[in-house]
Formats: sequence, C-alpha cells, structure tokens
Amino acid sequence: MIEKMNFGRSDHESTKAIFGGAALYQSPREEADRALEILLDYGVNHIDTSVSYGESEKHIGKWMKEYRDEFFLATKVDSRTYKEGKKEIQKSLENLNVDQFDLLQMHELVREKDIDRFFGDKGAMKAIKEAKEEGIARYTGVTSHGPFAPKLMLECIDRYDFDSVLLPLNYCMMQIPDYAENFKVLIKTCRNRNIAVQTTKSIARRSAGEENPRNTWYEPLEKQENIDRSIHWNLSNFEDVFLCTAGDVDLLPKFLDAIEKYEGKGPSNEEMEEMVERLGMEVLSGWPRLRD
Repeated sequence: MIEKMNFGRSDHESTKAIFGGAALYQSPREEADRALEILLDYGVNHIDTSVSYGESEKHIGKWMKEYRDEFFLATKVDSRTYKEGKKEIQKSLENLNVDQFDLLQMHELVREKDIDRFFGDKGAMKAIKEAKEEGIARYTGVTSHGPFAPKLMLECIDRYDFDSVLLPLNYCMMQIPDYAENFKVLIKTCRNRNIAVQTTKSIARRSAGEENPRNTWYEPLEKQENIDRSIHWNLSNFEDVFLCTAGDVDLLPKFLDAIEKYEGKGPSNEEMEEMVERLGMEVLSGWPRLRD
C-alpha cells in the first residue's frame, strides 16, 4: 500500500499519491469506473478535481454516493470573481453529490494580476472564505502552474493562511535557478507553518506536439522505468510533498506503482541528466492559462 502522512494541519492522513481528477476530463463511464477500481486497489484516499475538469466532478460524484467516507475530497474554483466563484462552488456541490468539501482551492494563479484580482474586493477569495465560514469547505488551498508558481504561492500564503498549496515539481523545472530557489523557500515556509504541499507534472517529458494520444496537455513519460526514476527523484529530494497523479487513466497504475515501491532512495542527478538527454526531456512551455 502507498505510504500516508498528515495532510498539513488537517485531521487527515492522506496517501502520498493524490488522484488527479483531470484524468477524467472526457472519460466515458467505463473508464471512470476503472480509475476507481485502481484507486481502491492501491489504497489511495485523496481525490483532487476541479469544476473546470470536464466530466470529472460528475464521475466522482457517482463514486461519492458509495465511497464518500473513503476519500478526502478536494476541488477548485476556477473563476477569479466572487459572483462566478459562488456559482462554481454550488455547481461543484451538485456535481459531486456532497454538502461539504474537505478542501476548496483557488485554481491556477499564474500571473501577479491573477493574485490581485483573486484577493480583490470582488474576487473569488471572498467566496472561498464564505464557504469555509459556512462549513461548506473544511480547509482552503491555492494552486499555481508555470514558471512563476513558487513565487506566486509564497505571495498567496503571505496574504492568507491557506491550508495547502499545489504547484509543479520535476527534475527539469528544478534546473531553472529562480524556480528552484523559490521552491525551496516555499517548502521550508510551508513546513514551518504546517501547510500541505501538493505537486504536479512529476512525469512530464516535454510539451506535446500537434498529435498527442494522451489526455494530458503535455507529453508524459510512458515506460515504467522512466516513471519510477522521475517520481523517485522527487520523493528522495522532497520527502514531505504529495504527488498528484498524471491526467491520464492509462498511466494511473504506473504512477501509483512507482510511489508504492519507493524505498527511500532516488536516482542521482547524473542519472537524471542521462534520462533527460536520452528522452529529450525539457521544461514545459505553453502552460494552458498562460496562453490566454
């Protein structure tokens, strides 16, 4: 079974692998049911989704009818405004068939102006605060993607005492000096304040070309040995982070297998460099919200 640890200051012990609900964006019912079986087989007990993930919330909502007590349930508000944020929260409650989220997060703050708008007088932060005050959300979090993510997360947790953050982590991203420096500061800050750190893009290979057979917007690693190496590097360098699974159901068992068999030792930087060169791995570009 996959190791568990306290999810920040919450009262929940989450598996180090968190199911990334983006994998169900356009999944048929059969594929969604297969994903649930995989999660139950590996003992994954934490789900992360978003109102903006296509059919994901509706699929998960069907699971919640029977398995609500088995999962720590997190979703995200995508809108930047209070009015639209309130609507999205209500929509998520209906989609997920619940009256309370364990974690409600702001989705994908990627620019400084996103933060200003989010925290503004008419921003979605007001809707998230109200949800917590009303008991609709037990905990609150904030997420970011792209090359400025650690810096933006530091600013967000300086403005408000969030219970969790979420941002990318992989070997290639950590070769960007500013990213690596700010990520390490963020990790230390979150550790001191007992804020959970969730990470994404663990098995990203490079930006996708015009034809991408996967449900991810980037090209992921495919072979088990490469997935193992990438995930084990993350875990050996940052032992207290959570890893959100990649957005493709076919890759789910490979991702979970890599985490389950991790024994405390990861690859060297030299071994990672060999893989980067062999597979043509690179820092992702074309982050979806940065295209806007």
